[in-house]
Amino acid sequence: MIDILVAGGGPAGLATAVHAALAGMEAVVVEPRAAPVDKACGEGIMPSGAEALRALGIVVGGHQLRGIRYRDGDRTAEAIFRERPGPGLGVRRTVLHAALHRRALDLGVRIVPGKVDGVRQSDDRVTGAGLTARWLVAADGLHSPLRRGLGLDAPVPAPRRYGLRRHYRIEPWSDFVEVHWSRHGEAYVTPLGDGLVGVAVLSRDRRPYEEHLTAFPHLAPLLGGRASGPVRGAGPLRRRARSPLAGRVLLVGDAAGYVDALTGEGVALALATAGAAVRCLAAGAPYAYPARWTRLTRRHRLLTEALLYAAGRPVTARLIVPAACRVPSAFRAAVHALQ
Repeated sequence: MIDILVAGGGPAGLATAVHAALAGMEAVVVEPRAAPVDKACGEGIMPSGAEALRALGIVVGGHQLRGIRYRDGDRTAEAIFRERPGPGLGVRRTVLHAALHRRALDLGVRIVPGKVDGVRQSDDRVTGAGLTARWLVAADGLHSPLRRGLGLDAPVPAPRRYGLRRHYRIEPWSDFVEVHWSRHGEAYVTPLGDGLVGVAVLSRDRRPYEEHLTAFPHLAPLLGGRASGPVRGAGPLRRRARSPLAGRVLLVGDAAGYVDALTGEGVALALATAGAAVRCLAAGAPYAYPARWTRLTRRHRLLTEALLYAAGRPVTARLIVPAACRVPSAFRAAVHALQ
């Protein structure tokens, strides 16, 4: 019998399979899309995520990130990442996915085409996509069908936020992830190396990408109209699960819940929760996973919720960058807490 059946072959699912293989467990990944898989995301990986990739033996190119910079017009505040665990990483989503996919295959993980769209559980096994395993890890993303099918979807408050991303063929002008603020939303500029930057826009407003950019007059001239590739979108972003554990099914990554892309920790949390799930299973203690998930994600959830609350109100939104400039120690502390 398979030890772990993984539903979804994105970063969270592939990381789960790699962790399982390194722990001496057999993992099979079920994924309908061919690798590499692209997705609308900011493509910046926080230092803890970059460290987690190295620990898994995954070598990936990209652009080293020194820290986070907030910009609002002529006002700028920045925080450099601490020396340990080191720099972050700006990397194309397809490059990251290809590296995870290759590492999983090298470790003997079987990746089969298909979709886990129904689950049957008993006391000692779980079946999905025609395969039977001791455990199932649901890593099927933000809009997780398995989370919904298991009755784990929890209501989320309004307003809804959406993300759009596009690449630009231009040399990165910074080693920071730049967050440009406006009353309409935020634009995230991530250097990706090799004459490429990614620009992701987060907003409550659903309108064309180019219209979003008009809210950032200091950013548009830097891009020079050198767009490359299509605009990709994602959302609504906020998702909640009643629990990351349901019988013999564990939820990891975005499937287990997501607050917002505002603090850029999606990949880092996907890698961390994947590792925690496998360690709990390897120790024969699946019941310990919900508490571990809560501890791993608590700081991110609290800080992101607080910043999202401030950003969503006109009176406080316009104070975020001035406050970061006025009290740089507090801004550094917040960035380091998320690092």
